[in-house]
Amino acid sequence: MMDPVVPDASRALEPVRADEGRVVVGGWTRRLILFLRVMAGLAMIKGLYHWARLCGIGVAPDDVFEAHTSPWQVATIFFAVIDLVAAVGLWLAAPWGAVVWLTSIVSMIAVEILFPQVLGGGSIVTFAEFLLLLVYLWLALKAAGEHPG
Repeated sequence: MMDPVVPDASRALEPVRADEGRVVVGGWTRRLILFLRVMAGLAMIKGLYHWARLCGIGVAPDDVFEAHTSPWQVATIFFAVIDLVAAVGLWLAAPWGAVVWLTSIVSMIAVEILFPQVLGGGSIVTFAEFLLLLVYLWLALKAAGEHPG
């Protein structure tokens, strides 16, 4: 018969440390995470705005979802979903969140520039999205420089 497995007695008496496995992050990484959290909030607001348009909340009776063109409807549904998914991923600072957010940003820029008749072609929105993209890339490069290897 086999003896039961008994953990090492000296190991069992060691105190549990709350900081075990904690990763130390630098200043640029903290700034990047803060930026991602702010972008998560903005993505949440954008997603909820698109859902409000989709559901007819706060719109004029002649501006309901069904009254718009098919390209507008498709773009609204797309951004209603992708912005909320990006918001969750950004808040968690997950790599997939940044990818989904970048997809949303690039898609919005492309729709605004290439198809201005779909969402209105707002140059302010395009400029703001492009500026946020540049800020993200700059912070990501600075944060990557903190982690050699």
